[in-house]
Amino acid sequence: MVSQGTGRPSSGPVYIEEPTFSRWLFGSSKAAWIWLVVRLWLGYEWLHAGWEKVRSPAWMENGKALKGFAAGAIASSQDPEHPQVAYGWWVSFLHWVSDNAVWMAKLIAVGEVVIGIALILGLFTGIFAFLGVVLNFSFVFSGSAGVNPLFIILGLLLVVAWRNAGWYGLDRFVLPKLGTPWHRGELFDRSPGGREPQVT
Repeated sequence: MVSQGTGRPSSGPVYIEEPTFSRWLFGSSKAAWIWLVVRLWLGYEWLHAGWEKVRSPAWMENGKALKGFAAGAIASSQDPEHPQVAYGWWVSFLHWVSDNAVWMAKLIAVGEVVIGIALILGLFTGIFAFLGVVLNFSFVFSGSAGVNPLFIILGLLLVVAWRNAGWYGLDRFVLPKLGTPWHRGELFDRSPGGREPQVT
């Protein structure tokens, strides 16, 4: 890359402008209705799945459901030609999960409910979408596909669109107050010229 005006190579970083459509889709409040639809659907699916687990003694009392899931995934890793669980380190993790299934099952069940509620409300959308993606990947690594690939795609899109995904939700009010790690929010910015990020 060369710097403008001199024709000489530039030693500093070069920032490549993103396409106008991407900037609109992932950063404009005018596109927020798209992410509202995605958020509500994905949030409902997480809430429904988690609520079913919360109501189940096999998840909330003895962790039997999670232990059975882990046992099945471990067994599927034994196929020498086409193992559904292909990584030895993940098999070791599944053994650990099985040994701690009583409290891990509760954590997963309640976590799915919290993810669902947060996505529906549009609260810390990017963070909870990311946590959902982590759970989805854990199921995929354990040999369970089902709806997980679609959830992963939608979850990652919400992570990328975190700036406007919660515009029709609590993020519109919470994020300007709390800020981000790189931009101090109104509650923490005591300077007279403090301002919130502009969203168009």
